[in-house]
Amino acid sequence: MKTTKSAWIIVALLLLISLFGCKSNDPPPVAETEPQTAWLFAMDTVMQLTAYGDNAAEGLASAQAAILELESLVSVTGENSEIFRVNSGSVAPFAVSGITAELLETALAFCARTDGAMDVSIYPIVKAWGFTTDAYRVPSDAEIAALLPLVDYTAVDYDAAARTVRIPGGAQLDLGSIAKGYSGDLAIDAIKSVGVASALISLGGNVQTLGAKPDGSAWRVAVQNPEAPEDYAGVVEVVNKAVITSGGYERYFVGDDGEVYWHIMNPATGKPAKSGLISVTIIGESGALCDAMSTPLFVMGLDAAAGHWREYGDFEAVFITENHELYITEGLEGSFSPLGNYADTNVTVIRR
Repeated sequence: MKTTKSAWIIVALLLLISLFGCKSNDPPPVAETEPQTAWLFAMDTVMQLTAYGDNAAEGLASAQAAILELESLVSVTGENSEIFRVNSGSVAPFAVSGITAELLETALAFCARTDGAMDVSIYPIVKAWGFTTDAYRVPSDAEIAALLPLVDYTAVDYDAAARTVRIPGGAQLDLGSIAKGYSGDLAIDAIKSVGVASALISLGGNVQTLGAKPDGSAWRVAVQNPEAPEDYAGVVEVVNKAVITSGGYERYFVGDDGEVYWHIMNPATGKPAKSGLISVTIIGESGALCDAMSTPLFVMGLDAAAGHWREYGDFEAVFITENHELYITEGLEGSFSPLGNYADTNVTVIRR
């Protein structure tokens, strides 16, 4: 079986086009100083954190510690993590720490909000496809059918008052669909807490910004071209926002049958989501929200995703379809520009 994946083609790609430009209504600039930058490897990805101004180094150190602490608590493979121990079933109900409890409660709320298009109990399915070990395989329909009853977020017994978790036998939790975005929120809060007003962090495919660039202009964050991940499909200008993308190009393999199988699973079928979308980028104030929304909207498909945006209105989005179409929600008019192979593509604006 031939295996392929983007392997985060170029951390530099997602480390953005943070280019020029200042508008008259941009936030006031912070003091011009040399940026402080920190690198770390966590949550199976290379991360870069950059901050400007006084106390930047202190803020970055705190941000790194916050990310690593969260990983130690919710990793599905770390044998000392709380989620690993919940999944082992050795203690039930299992008492979790405040951070894990908050993240799990938030994740379950998004599972309900998306009617299960996001499901924190999808781990047995993801594991069956080999995406947890890189030992890729196409499970049989019978194997998938046997595992699907375990995929049911409503069966997770979480007691908010006692902060305990109990799951059915054989079920396993994975908070990967929201943990990286949540860690970005923790990192931004840590950097902000020491008085830093301008920062940019790239957590693999997740980008989060604090304030504006030091010169007062907006950050320009690239959106990868899902058909050629070494290129860009567009750029979005943001201030104090998270920009998070889910795409089939991020991790996939080619089966012996010649089919491409990516890691974004449809919880209803136990198979890679085929919705007509190949990339979903969410822009909003919360990294946890953006991370939690990018995957289920990919699963839903364009029409349902647009309906979800109209219903909730707490994020903006860029959708790219398998037919090379570009859609943006109306809040991005004037701040999104197509690039590269999409430069001449008509951009359709989704309105309320």
